[in-house]
Amino acid sequence: MNPRWAMLAILALPRAASSAEPVLQRFTFEEPHMGTKFRIVLYAPDSATAQRASKSAFARVAELNAIMSDYDPKSELMQLCRRFATASGEPAPISADLFKVLAKAQEVARHSGGTFDVTIGPLVQLWRQSRRTQKLPASDEIEEAKRRVGYAKIELDAARRTVRLKTPGMQLDLGGIAKGFAADEMLAAVKKHGITRALAGAGGDVAVADPPPGEPGWKIDVAPLTKAKPEHSLRLVNAAVSTSGDAQQFVLIDGVRYSHVVDPRTGLGMTGRRSVSVIAPNGITADSMTKAVMLMEPARALELIEATPHAATLIITLDADGTESIRMSKRMHAVISK
Repeated sequence: MNPRWAMLAILALPRAASSAEPVLQRFTFEEPHMGTKFRIVLYAPDSATAQRASKSAFARVAELNAIMSDYDPKSELMQLCRRFATASGEPAPISADLFKVLAKAQEVARHSGGTFDVTIGPLVQLWRQSRRTQKLPASDEIEEAKRRVGYAKIELDAARRTVRLKTPGMQLDLGGIAKGFAADEMLAAVKKHGITRALAGAGGDVAVADPPPGEPGWKIDVAPLTKAKPEHSLRLVNAAVSTSGDAQQFVLIDGVRYSHVVDPRTGLGMTGRRSVSVIAPNGITADSMTKAVMLMEPARALELIEATPHAATLIITLDADGTESIRMSKRMHAVISK
């Protein structure tokens, strides 16, 4: 077995005798991808099947990273941006995977009024520099970057599977959607090996298929905002959840706490303590909508979630007096427990 593979746990779980299904065992594998830790938990009849399925899942993630990374200058995404670096030019043909992610991103951008926007790359680059130097970008730098930001500046053609960036120098950033899509694709990869009971995790993004044997669903704890231990747990089946917050990723500049999540309206990291979890039928939806909900006023965010089929959200904010306020959408009550 390749030494980079880490089979973390094997646990045999007996089930009721069945002539159709063998006794399944639990296997967990982890690998680093896309700047975070990816994990696959699956139930398989034997170790060899589990290893083949897991290898296929991680290979799919590596393939997607080569398409969508904004750190790899050779990625399809970065080649696309370079194509439109100095002129808008003719539409460019792109892969089916990249088109699917961009189309979903545009859908969420429209529904959220641009709160989620994958054209935010120029502002993200500025903010990465600010996090390193702990100095806010100059106002003229922000305004210049904003000139190249705006989801309306992307032109997609589904029939030809092409994209055109209308403003030269645009930089796309898929950090708020690619991991959720990758989690979906991991489940699809292991399913090709006959595995339907699985969980795929990518940092704060989790997608699940059928539940573990004998269980009503996958139990997933929601990361707390300020407390040491999780206070809420979910039970999910064939769904996904994405959680985003500033508990670990933040920077203090001039006494103000800024999140790593950049607000396209201001060009700065979000201020104000907040943790958001969004449940959706798949990871690509949950991941992207979590970023939108993070930046919206809670009342407006709840309206967006209620208008999205099968979506739910839990929003935890820290008030000025240090107390936490918890808001839930109607559908969240069906899957959450204290």
